[in-house]
Amino acid sequence: MHELTPFAYEGHNVRTITDDHGEPWFVLADVGLVLGTRGRDLARMLDPEDRGAHVVRTPSGEQQMTTVNEAGLYTVLLRSNNPSAKPFRRWVTTEVLPTIRKTGTYGTPRELTGPELLARAVLEANRTIKALEATVAEQQPKADAWDQIVSSAGSWSYEEAAKVLFEQGVISIGQKRLVRLLVDWGYLYRDAKRRPHAYQRYIEQGLFVTKARIFTDQTTGERRESSAPQVRITGKGLDMLFRRFRTGQLEVAA
Repeated sequence: MHELTPFAYEGHNVRTITDDHGEPWFVLADVGLVLGTRGRDLARMLDPEDRGAHVVRTPSGEQQMTTVNEAGLYTVLLRSNNPSAKPFRRWVTTEVLPTIRKTGTYGTPRELTGPELLARAVLEANRTIKALEATVAEQQPKADAWDQIVSSAGSWSYEEAAKVLFEQGVISIGQKRLVRLLVDWGYLYRDAKRRPHAYQRYIEQGLFVTKARIFTDQTTGERRESSAPQVRITGKGLDMLFRRFRTGQLEVAA
């Protein structure tokens, strides 16, 4: 049986449980409320060893709750596109977790002695180094693949670009929404027929290229060039999108 220790983050009540080994676990449903995602969807991101079920005492009686350990919490927060993920992660790692490790609860910490402080500092440094090394090792192949994509001389249609961004774990987005974003951001404009075109200055900057559209005239049978060339996104343009998405600039109507 475990006791829940609640703490408040911007109006959300996020409950923690400290297990028999002194390790903190977070109620997954509460984390989901902060990130605007259902707990069951977050659970799919987690390895089995990072997901748990704890029987806890609550005002309405004993309940079994799905929980996530510290490593799993980092996984969820790193993969989340919600703008709240980064400040929430920073707050948890700099305030909540250090306090829990010192006291076993989220509250007023016990004063540590000199040797205890030194031992704690060494332990935390080792944890941080190992976590960073694991993250770098996991992300390096993806980073190398992305570097090859954005440095290539190729170009991508809107649909292809959306697929590449999704496969690289940048964002889940479709062709139509991607075009709306590029119009809202001022990279594209629409003509009288609502067809998107790239501004010349962004073509000159190497973010987009245009290719002629060839079609067969149904009346004459002749092959002709369309007045609306195809706009394609370059590797440099993909890198621009990657950076803007990573900074959370996604305000656009659904």
